[in-house]
Amino acid sequence: MERIASSKSFFKKLLAVILAFGPGIFAIGYTIGTGSVTSMIVAGSTYGMQLLWVLLLSCFFSGILMYVYGNYALLTGETALYAFKKHLKYGKVIAILIIIGISFGQWNSLMGILGISSNIIFEIIHIYFPVVGDYQYEVVLTIALVVIAIMYGLLMVGKYTFFEKILVVFVTIMAFSFLISLFMVYPLPIDVAKGLVPSIPKVEGGKMMVAAFVGTTMAAATFLSRPLFVQGKGWTIKNLKQQKKDAIIAACLVFFISATIMAVACGALFYQGQSVTKVLDMVGVLEPVAGKFALTLFFFGTLSAGLSSIFPCVLIAPILVADYQSGKLDTTSRQFKIITLFACLFALIVPIFGANPIEMQILSQVFNVFVLPLVIIGIILLINNKKMKSKHKTSSFINLSLFCALFFSCIISYNGILALINF
Repeated sequence: MERIASSKSFFKKLLAVILAFGPGIFAIGYTIGTGSVTSMIVAGSTYGMQLLWVLLLSCFFSGILMYVYGNYALLTGETALYAFKKHLKYGKVIAILIIIGISFGQWNSLMGILGISSNIIFEIIHIYFPVVGDYQYEVVLTIALVVIAIMYGLLMVGKYTFFEKILVVFVTIMAFSFLISLFMVYPLPIDVAKGLVPSIPKVEGGKMMVAAFVGTTMAAATFLSRPLFVQGKGWTIKNLKQQKKDAIIAACLVFFISATIMAVACGALFYQGQSVTKVLDMVGVLEPVAGKFALTLFFFGTLSAGLSSIFPCVLIAPILVADYQSGKLDTTSRQFKIITLFACLFALIVPIFGANPIEMQILSQVFNVFVLPLVIIGIILLINNKKMKSKHKTSSFINLSLFCALFFSCIISYNGILALINF
């Protein structure tokens, strides 16, 4: 009886810790979706652990940017795009360019996410009902319609706390699924160490993969939306320490989960000489290596990653528009409902035309890097203006980190342009 009571107490404590997670859960939802899973699996299966250094740098800079954007919101009460428009000389132009760029990137990503998630659900159904294999297009499209309709229905609930709880469930399932898979298939320690030494794969698609990595782990949408999610959480200037802790935990979890996915792909696919080109390849190759249990876990992990990303991707456009207009998000407004409906319809493009969601997903991640320098420049200018300095002086470490992040993002954006030209 004592053992049962202690185990119940442990699970209650674990549940309390998970549910206490703040706006950082949205950072994980934005960052680790099927875009990230796809990029990590393709990279791990094709290049092993060679790009681990890119992931580490991206997550470090992401943590800094989440912290700075969150702090600015708590210290000033202003959100990102509203502050750009209010305080910067060309703030309106910068804000509008950011809205267009991020919405385009996230909606393109949404198409791939829905396509991959629908294909994964189809494969699960196909295992138990082989007869559906003759009607793949029709079944995948029907699944996509049902999934996006359910997600839109949940969005109509219109409460931050409700969105947060759903994301907590998806992200937790995803993290545990990939972690357990890692115990079954894992890379050599020497390959993990080598992966921390900067190098770019000198093969076709290497530059695009680096850009996709940064596009998915240093997602501009994550930083810009953070002030509104901090507001939604009800945090004030009294929660500065909590906000900092939340940003650090979110960045660490993004690195840990993403590195785990890459490591599983490296251990299961790279050493076997297998590469990923289709949705089924991402999980099907695992079965002979790790067995049906690992295959099922990977199915659920990837599916949870996809479902956890649909919410934030659909939310991003109304969030940015509301941010620009007033700095307040009204999830019950007609504007919110119309924009989210359009995003849901846009997401159906890949399932309707039967396009390869893997290619669309990686391309969409590359597009995300082009807005990133603007987002970093904007916050550097905001935290270093005279009004802000009189209230709160930014440390030299944060400023140096932001300029390093800007330099890094410019190099990756240039790399992304070269990759798209070659593509």
